[in-house]
Amino acid sequence: MNAGYFHGYKGYRFFKDRSKRLPFSSYEEINATIIYDTKLKALFYDKMMFIETAVKNYALECILEIDQSEYIHIMFDKAVCGYANSPALANTDTKKKAQRNKLNLQSTIQSYLAKAYKNENIKITHFYNNLSYSGVPVWALFEIMTMGDFGFLLSTLTYEARNSISNKLGITDTAVDTNRNLVYLYLYAMKDLRNAIAHNSIVFDTRFCKMDPTRAMKLNLTKEIGLPYVNFKTIGDYVILTCYYLKLLHVTKNEITAFIREFEKITEEYRN
Repeated sequence: MNAGYFHGYKGYRFFKDRSKRLPFSSYEEINATIIYDTKLKALFYDKMMFIETAVKNYALECILEIDQSEYIHIMFDKAVCGYANSPALANTDTKKKAQRNKLNLQSTIQSYLAKAYKNENIKITHFYNNLSYSGVPVWALFEIMTMGDFGFLLSTLTYEARNSISNKLGITDTAVDTNRNLVYLYLYAMKDLRNAIAHNSIVFDTRFCKMDPTRAMKLNLTKEIGLPYVNFKTIGDYVILTCYYLKLLHVTKNEITAFIREFEKITEEYRN
């Protein structure tokens, strides 16, 4: 009763999809899986919140340096890629795609601002209801954006802006990350986990993963951490990605190793 039908029975009987049934012989085994999954979500939660907040602030500083302004319309003019400021060697289709993404981002942002104003979100109404301001600053927008839409915003930035953010974070291997896409691709991967945690969905088998990780995503982690492979098919790979970002964000070694030890501890408890 406390766990619910899907979480307490149906959803935990298989690994990722229904064709991979787990050979449970008692409810105690299912319950142990529920407890393990719950502990995993608790383990990841504060780390996901920290990474989301920190990466937004790193990106914000780089964008403001490029714009020399805090206003959203200046960000669109200087930092967001469109038809007019696409790379010189880009073909017409690439330029059109950039412009479509720019327009989609504008629409998304307007929806965020309209919804926030309607809901009387003080982070936004403060600027619209104050004659001293001429618009909402970028930093206030970032406060209300979800991790997924923030990742989309990063994907629409110019190469120069993405490169600046990547360098500030410490993602420096341009041989692997040629187009400087890792800064938002990794966020997309973490966004799937974050949303699963927020909605109390099952995470232990990574069924939450909605993206096909690129070669660069996998190669960068194997090179940076010294692993034979990474494929994002197990929850351990998300532990690795989280630790990678914690290291980039200058979290202490003690805190990172404590996170790893706790993952090992609850996994061993479940295995037993």
